[in-house]
Amino acid sequence: MLTGELRSQIDKVWDTFWSGGLANPLLVMEQITYLLFIKRLDEIQTLKEKKANDLGKPIEEPVFTKKQYELRWSKFKDKDAETMYQLFTKDEGVFAFIRSLGSKSNSTFSRYMKGATFMIPTPRLLSLVVDLLNKIDMSNRDTKGDVYEYLLSKIASAGQNGQFRTPRHIIKLMVAMMEPSLDDIVCDPSAGSCGFLVTASEYVREKQTKDLLKTENKRHFENKMFMGMEFDPTMLRIGAMNMMLHGIEGVQLKDVDALSQANAGFFDACTLVLANPPFKGSLDEDVIYAELTKTVKTKKTELLFLALMLRGLKSGGRAAVIVPDGVLFGSNKANVDLRKEIVERHHLQAVISMPSGVFRPYAGVSTAILIFTKTGNGGTKDVWFYEMKTDGYSLDDKRTPQAPEFETFKQLEDNTEMNDTDLPHILHIWKNLKAHHKMLDKLPEKGRNTKSFFVTKDEIAQNRYDLSMNRYRVIDHVEVKYDKPTNIIKAIRKLDEQRSKELLQLELLLK
Repeated sequence: MLTGELRSQIDKVWDTFWSGGLANPLLVMEQITYLLFIKRLDEIQTLKEKKANDLGKPIEEPVFTKKQYELRWSKFKDKDAETMYQLFTKDEGVFAFIRSLGSKSNSTFSRYMKGATFMIPTPRLLSLVVDLLNKIDMSNRDTKGDVYEYLLSKIASAGQNGQFRTPRHIIKLMVAMMEPSLDDIVCDPSAGSCGFLVTASEYVREKQTKDLLKTENKRHFENKMFMGMEFDPTMLRIGAMNMMLHGIEGVQLKDVDALSQANAGFFDACTLVLANPPFKGSLDEDVIYAELTKTVKTKKTELLFLALMLRGLKSGGRAAVIVPDGVLFGSNKANVDLRKEIVERHHLQAVISMPSGVFRPYAGVSTAILIFTKTGNGGTKDVWFYEMKTDGYSLDDKRTPQAPEFETFKQLEDNTEMNDTDLPHILHIWKNLKAHHKMLDKLPEKGRNTKSFFVTKDEIAQNRYDLSMNRYRVIDHVEVKYDKPTNIIKAIRKLDEQRSKELLQLELLLK
């Protein structure tokens, strides 16, 4: 958990970039990522040196050679601004060094840095930022991860391709509902900053602490459990750093457009998908992987990503994905066909509608969470619908907190009676879905007039597989009785008489 002091230190780093002439939030985040990466390399080297000293042996696979020692964070952090800047910008300097690391296939933690570009404009700005970052205590994994997540929260503008940062409390809800375990391979095909993958890793750390100590489980967790795709090189590096600072240095991130032929190998590859794919619009037909259009004939990214997930999941694999409302009720053939595919050939379990303010200030689009399991032979019976009315924050651009933050998954699970956020209630019902179904069966209209109810597959099919909640909601009509028109006219005349008398009295007072 970040203290007020840590937040203040991070704010100073951000403000220093801003006042130093670097105002693009994504560019600032990228430069901070590079510096944290350089700092991490020095930490790794220090650990290797300590191990070598303890064993009385030479250093195994050193990060830095003796000629490169001046490029280490611990060596340059106290140098004057001009000298430090020269170390970064010279031909065999710090940035040339990390780019060369990126070309080495055996360098897991550095392969995403080969395109690194140094954009800090002045020696003074570099020196100030290095000094500020050096003062931030990131001595343990939790603090490192929290610091980076806080930095990411400052990226306050949408990307060029429809991507925007998914609120971390929404991610936490989705992860808690899907309960990832050490048996899973978790994928986000639109990884971005890897928020879903990071949160899934934190869930496993919290829930399977003892199992994670086993060598085989730890190896799987650190090297094979998490995978993602991202074609934006800046976001790829930011995502890789986010995972690394959360203790996952072997994340399988692919530098690829997930919807293209280059991603053809994503087939029966994972057991759990967690994602918020971009709602860009349409792609050119010639760049779309042809296998996806066999599932749904469309150019729309939000539909193609769902087709990709069905292809990439193993049989029995699960998905929790955020989609724009148009996917739920769009009447064109592609929308209907894809919904039919999920409902009829697989197992659609839940549709959780979210208020349009959830993604402010990035966008005001209305969205929903779809939860389904890939089966290939059906399984949909009753679909649970839930209307999230509040997520614990104001629904305007300020997004002011209205409820306490859930620092752990246990807190989210335990606080089921909170009135200023629906998230714990959603999770509680999800974990007790059968009991909730039985309770609703006893209510008038089976609860269709509430924010949580079930709809049968047959009724959904009869409505062209429409998954919008309002299609099935029952509205309670309350009878309102009005006075007879003649009585209303009499009341109006009486008011007119009273008004005339009071106006006459006012005129007399003014004479």
